[in-house]
Parts: sequence; C-alpha cells; structure tokens
Amino acid sequence: MAEDCLLFSVISRAWLHGNGAITKPKISLLGVKMTMKKTKHILSYSASLALALLMSDSSIAAEKIKDKKLPAKNAKEAVSVSKTPDTIELKAVTVVGEAVQDVNNPYNKSYTVTNSSTATKTDTPIMDTPVSIEVVTQEVLKDQQAFRFQDAVKNVSGVQQRFAGGGFDSFIIRGFEAGQFQYRNGIRIPNLNFDFANVQQVEVLKGPASSLYGRAEPGGLINAVTKRASAEPYYSLEQRFGSYDFYRTQANATGAITADESLLYRFDLSYLNSNSFREHSFNDRIFVAPTLTWKPIDSTEFNLTVEYLNEDRVYDSGIPAIGNKIAPIPITRQFDTPGLNDNHENILVDFNWSHQFNDDWKIQNGMVYMHNDQEWNETYAGGLQADNRSLERFAWFGEHENDLHTVYVNLTGKFDTFGIDHSVLIGGDFFNQRQVEHATDDLIGTIDIFNPVFPSNLNLAQFDNLPRELFKNQQRGFYNDREDTWYGIYFQDQMAFFNDKLHIMGGGRYDWAHVAQESAYFTPLEKTAETNTNFSPRVGVTYQPWKWLSLYGNFIESFGANNGRSTTGQAFDPQLATQYEAGLKTEFFDGRLTSTLAYYHLTKNNVLTPDPNNTNFQVPIGEARSQGIELDIAGQLTDALSLITTYAYTDARITKDNSGNEGNRLPYVPEHSGSAWLKYAFQQAPLQGFSVGAGVYAASKRLGDAANSFQDGAYTRLDLFGSYTHKLGATNLTAQVNINNVTDTEYFILRDRARNLPAEPLTVVGSLRLEY
Repeated sequence: MAEDCLLFSVISRAWLHGNGAITKPKISLLGVKMTMKKTKHILSYSASLALALLMSDSSIAAEKIKDKKLPAKNAKEAVSVSKTPDTIELKAVTVVGEAVQDVNNPYNKSYTVTNSSTATKTDTPIMDTPVSIEVVTQEVLKDQQAFRFQDAVKNVSGVQQRFAGGGFDSFIIRGFEAGQFQYRNGIRIPNLNFDFANVQQVEVLKGPASSLYGRAEPGGLINAVTKRASAEPYYSLEQRFGSYDFYRTQANATGAITADESLLYRFDLSYLNSNSFREHSFNDRIFVAPTLTWKPIDSTEFNLTVEYLNEDRVYDSGIPAIGNKIAPIPITRQFDTPGLNDNHENILVDFNWSHQFNDDWKIQNGMVYMHNDQEWNETYAGGLQADNRSLERFAWFGEHENDLHTVYVNLTGKFDTFGIDHSVLIGGDFFNQRQVEHATDDLIGTIDIFNPVFPSNLNLAQFDNLPRELFKNQQRGFYNDREDTWYGIYFQDQMAFFNDKLHIMGGGRYDWAHVAQESAYFTPLEKTAETNTNFSPRVGVTYQPWKWLSLYGNFIESFGANNGRSTTGQAFDPQLATQYEAGLKTEFFDGRLTSTLAYYHLTKNNVLTPDPNNTNFQVPIGEARSQGIELDIAGQLTDALSLITTYAYTDARITKDNSGNEGNRLPYVPEHSGSAWLKYAFQQAPLQGFSVGAGVYAASKRLGDAANSFQDGAYTRLDLFGSYTHKLGATNLTAQVNINNVTDTEYFILRDRARNLPAEPLTVVGSLRLEY
C-alpha cells in the first residue's frame, strides 16, 4: 500500500456542545490502537492511519507495528491533508465519548450546566439531586450585561428582590426573606457588596439548606461561584457605558506563571462610576481580586484569593406609601440630603487546599476572613405625618465594623456495599462574626414630598455648627455590639441503586449557635446572650425511569438563629422550618436543554417583619406558610436558539400571629411571576457573529407589609439585546447593546410604608469587549 502523510489539527473547542471534551476514548481501527493524551502538539503518521480526533489541546498517540512517528508539530489551523497520487481516501469514523462541560472556559456559550456543588457540597449531576437547584451561567450574565445579583436572579423562578437600603442585596425566595446574606463559593458572607468581575456563575438553591450550611433562611440561598485560575491564557478588557452617566470597566487575566503549569494566576478588576435616575444619587466603586493557584503534584492544590472593594454611594430611602398605594410623585424624586454619602470598604481573604488520596477519596480544607468598614453619612425617611405630605427625615451618622472568620473541612469518598454505590460527605465548620456599630439617629425635621425644599444645613442644633466627627463619636442614639459563634458537623450519603436509576440521599447537621449582644437605642445598655442547638435532617429520593427524566422528592428541616434586632435589644428565638417537595427534572439534547418542575410546602416559625413603630427594627409574627409551583426551563432548542423560561405560583401567608395579621399574605411576594428570555445567534454568513434577544419579566401585585396595608400593582417589563462578535486575528471583539425596560414600566421594590425604591426606568447599556 502506498504511503501518504496526514496532518491533523485542532479546531477551537467546538465539536461538543458546551465546549466539552471526549474523555478516555479507546478506538481500534485498521490495526491501529489510539488513545487521547493531553498535550499541546499533534502528531503526523505515515501509511494509512486515517484518523485523528482532536479537542482543544489534545492529541492522538498511535501505536502500530512498523509505523514511524514523524516529528510533532504545533497545531493551530484547520485540518489539512497532503495528497499524493496514491493517497488513500478513508471512511468517516464516529468516536463516541463522554461529554465533559468546562464551565470555567470563558468561551463556553451554554445556558445550562449538568453538575452543581451548591446543593450537596459535592460535584453531583443536577438530574441526580433531589432538590431544586438553578444555575445562571456565565453566558447568560454576559448576554444580559449582569453585574449585580438582582440582574442574575431575575432568571430564576420564585425569587424576588426586596429593598434593603444601604446598597445591600436582599431577596425573597419561595416567599421568605433570605436577608442580607449571600454565599460566596458556599461560604456565608453577610453584608458584602458583591462585584461580578470575578463571578463565574450564580446558583440558587431553593428550600431549606441548614442540613449543610447551618443557620440559613428556609426559602433558599444564593451562591456566587467565582472564577478559577487557569493554565490556558486568557485576557479580557471590557468597557460599558450607558444611561445616567453609567461607566463600568472590567479587566480579567489568567494563565500559567511557571513552564510546568504548576503555578497559576488570575487577576480580576472592575471600576464603576455611575449616576442614577434618582436625584443627587451616585455610585463609585473599585474592586480588585488577585488569585494564585499552586499544584505541586497532580493530586494536591492550594488556592489563595484576596478581594478588595471600596465603594461610595448615596443612601436612597425611596418613596413612601399613601393609603394603599405608593405616593403619586415622580420616581426621580429623592428625599435624602444632597451632598451626603456612605462609604463601604471590604477586604476578603480566601485560602483553601485539597488533596486527592486516590480516585475515590478527597479532603478539602479552607478558611475565609473578611473585614468590612461601613461609614454612614446619611439622612433617611422615617414616615409620613397625618397630612400625608410631610415626610419625617432622620439623620444617621455612624460607623459599622464587621469581622468574620470561618473555617471548614470536607472529606468526600466513594465506595460500594452489597452492590449499592455510596458517595459520602463528612464535614464540619466554624463561623464567627462580630459586628460593632454606633450611630446617631435623630429627627431633623420634615419635607413636603409634593414640593420638596432642602434646608441649607441640617435642622438640628446638635448638627449645626458642630463637627460631625465629634458628634459621631459620642455614641449617642444607637449602639450595638453583637457576636455570633457557631460550630457545625454534617454528613451526607448519596446512594445509587439499580444501575443508577434510583438515588436516595440522607444526611443532616448538628449546630451549636451562640449569640451575645450589647445594645442600646436611646436606652441604657442591655446585655443579652443566647445559645441554641439543633439537628437539621434532610432526606431525598430521585428516580430516573429514562435518561431524560428524573422524578424527585424531599423532606427537609431548617434551623436559623434570627439576626434581626428589637427596640429593646432582646434576642429573638431561632427560626425553625419544615419543607416537603416533589417534582420532576428533564434533560434533552445531551444536556443542552433542561427543566425543573417543583411543588413545595414550606412552614416557618418565628418569622420577623419590620416593627411598625420603628422600621429599623423587627418584631416576630409567629408562623408563616408558603406553598406553590415553580417551573424553570433553560438551554438550547437549536444551535442558534437559546432560551430561559420561568414561572412561579406562590401562596405565602401568615398562619399564626398576635397582631391581627393572621391570614394575610406575606409581604413582597407576588402570587404569580414569570419570565421568558430568547436569544438567536446567526450561524451563517453574512450575519454570522450577530446575536439578538429579548426578555419579558412579569409579576402580579405585591403587598408591602405584614398588615397588607399597601401594595404595588402588577407589571410587565420588556428587555432587548443585540451583539456582534468579530475576530481580529487571535482576538475577539464584541460590541453589544442592552435596552432594559423598553416600555418604561413603573413598578417598585418594596420595603415598608416609608421606603420603597422605584425600579429602573428605560435604560440603555452598551459595551465593547476584547478577548484574547
């Protein structure tokens, strides 16, 4: 047989959806044995080897008697074949392998992921997980130019934003407030102003999570998964610009420091400078996050990340309610004093390491330290007087220091007993947080909401002609020193039966929680301390009759020490909650299109709500129940068409109360809500590289307090999107524009009768992004 030379090369990560890879294929063809091996080169073979299948930086090594291997060549272009007169035409060969989705690949275009660790603290297929978990991928965040949690979670059913004030994020999940607590890589981080420059994806775990995470709100939790350092070099620079003088710059870089790729780096940076549709409001933020990863051997890895954030912003009290509706005034109107702003400075250090003992057993250990300084220089709305036009205004000057330490260790392993496969998790954590805050809190007068005139100075003798620093340090008004300490140990066993068709998960967590507090609010200093212990179990079952369908159910109990404060400084009893849930999950087109349909019934005791006599504090309302149906669909219908569709029916009510609110709906929760986002990416010339999209977001009326004394009506909002990506050598240039709230729909993010934030009106955000 005549000999020829075939040269095979790489074609940019595109043969499997989601930029996956073919793992461990073994092929035997024409006497040639081939295996995949990771390398940065390709090989040329003589004679009629006739096959090369390359993904990313992989190559094929061949073994054949009497064949010689030619020198390796670097591969960057498409497949080329050198023909001679006696070249042999070879038949097409299909290689079947397991698709592995690389969520850390910055060019991953998928709207779905197949695995998640938030629900189980192990890397578990979502189809095998007997709880509801939704993931907002990096591609969705890019397409929607999301840079805040509120931008991300609008793509998840049953999640609503609640106005918290002070620039912090607060959300309602399954009818219950999650508080100003989000999670970063599974670690609870309170009062942190997240920046999305280093966020890879956002995961929402619905339902109680105390069985793994300790004290947590029973509605669910929101977890930001950060980007990891990679040996594959990647550099990105993006500039956004938009309505109301919005400018945001983001830079990302990652790669190997050493030639053997044992030491990796990552650097993420963003700068935000923006005004607002609200009068005399602005936001100025800098965020920097360097990361180092060291892999001395294949089985051991060390990671260190430092995050620094500094932010100046204006406190916005929003607009009060009159009667049963929000006051009929322009949504641009602000009642806080011009020229005052708050400052938040945050430093976070995250160190973790892991060691893989063998294919089955692995240990992970880490610690997170955070220090947060908040300087409050603001006035806020205290409520309308009887004439329904005179708004009381209070001055709040003070400081808040927050120190957090947490340490965790997880041991995971796999084994089988009597034909039953086990995937186990054994772990424990320690959490300590101390918050010290002192502030002045004084009435400084009133302002007419229909004809506001701001005084030239603060209308209070103590503030006029007195240095603010001196007044702040008198600790007059409000003082609070609180320390939360808890220890927890947890276990989990995921068992697989009948060739992976049936999965049973069982586990739980035991917590020791201690809260010590010194507090005063125009009263003598009071000291309180409380210790609680609790065991929180979780049981779940998943049955997969066909590969594309999973039926699941769970029973979960939840424990959470209440973090609110009363006007007397008295600590609240811990929250206890119970959930029953059943549903189904589907996965089509090799995981490109997924869905979850869930029914749940969730009951919570010792629910807190703003104190009607002073909304800076809380009161317990007894017991509340939330039940409903949720539907989430995400993925690709075709190579060109991607979608996200959500719907939630939420019946959330107060079931026990001493204040006459029994039977009322829980505040902030629409009975019906949903969304639909569609994106079309043109696949053929001359429009190849263009993408267009649109999203519709809707909700029924929401009540503003536990008394259901006021409401905001139903709304529907339309967003539009368009982008174009052009390749400049090895660089991708993307131009993009997003038009949000195209119809300029007016609706509000609710809090209480005094403070409700108007949603953003029609806004336009454009961007230019270079990627290499």
